[in-house]
Amino acid sequence: MFRNREIKQFGIVFIIITIISAIAGIVIHPAVFLLVFFSAAAYGMAFFIFTKARYKRIAHISEQICTVLHNPGYLYISSQEEGELSILETEVTKMVLRINEQNEALKREKEHLASSLADIAHQLRTPLTSANLVLSLLKNNPVSSTRKALLRETGELYIHMDWLVSSLLKLSRLDAGVVAFTCAPADLKELINKTLQPFQIQMELHGIMVQEDIPEGTMVWCDYRWLLEALQNIIKNCIENISGNGVIEITVIDNVLFTEIKFHDSGEGFKKEDLPHLFERFYRGRDASTAGYGIGMALCKTIITRQGGTITAKNHPDGGAVFILRFQKHAEDRLKGD
Repeated sequence: MFRNREIKQFGIVFIIITIISAIAGIVIHPAVFLLVFFSAAAYGMAFFIFTKARYKRIAHISEQICTVLHNPGYLYISSQEEGELSILETEVTKMVLRINEQNEALKREKEHLASSLADIAHQLRTPLTSANLVLSLLKNNPVSSTRKALLRETGELYIHMDWLVSSLLKLSRLDAGVVAFTCAPADLKELINKTLQPFQIQMELHGIMVQEDIPEGTMVWCDYRWLLEALQNIIKNCIENISGNGVIEITVIDNVLFTEIKFHDSGEGFKKEDLPHLFERFYRGRDASTAGYGIGMALCKTIITRQGGTITAKNHPDGGAVFILRFQKHAEDRLKGD
């Protein structure tokens, strides 16, 4: 306590005042001197007792803080008394709660990162193993037609790996928050046509038709390039769900509040147990034969939600899978509508 500079300064001032008062008391009357002496002693003792109790409580708070620092998960509970130190204890408790929450968030993030790295390694290992196997067969097979088929299969495997790495990089950029979306009005019909272009040959080979119901002049507020990426992932998923000779229906509903884009394929739809996990990263469904890597839908949802939209998936009552995207109208668009 006496190592505190303020306490020392107060003690020196108190002693000087007491000495001056005592001298004045002797000059005035011996009784005044005694009164000054005993009063100063009483005040000094009271100050010492209260200050010592205050320092004892501060030491208790320090011990509690030290316990929190060296015991993860320990929660400091402040006393129910009032006063400045009680306020300090309450603030310390709030700080501890916040630190514990941050530590838990960091722990979860670390576990998620470790799990994601393991999943990425697994996803890359599968096509790499297949590619190595095909290359081994290619090396030991002299038949020209077989070698061409194996080379074609190897090329497809490396295309898949390129897509996987590219998608993972996009996801990591979105997660890190380094992607700045530049949103502007985009013509939805043009955007859908642009989305379908890369799949025209594939759909023609598999006998898949597209039926569109898109009102002319429908605009959507979005980042054109990133939304195009998301829509292409949805179309890709619809094509994979159709075994052949199927239909993909694209319907747009536009009103003063939102713009809704619905994709309905004529495939078998989703398994009931897969529905809650469709947009989870690396989720491939419980069916071992499920194609894909569990990246496309996760990337799709991240892109859409980051632009203020929503995406849901369900099974259509008449069969097939349904994806519903909804974008809230921009304030300027609402004014134009009015």
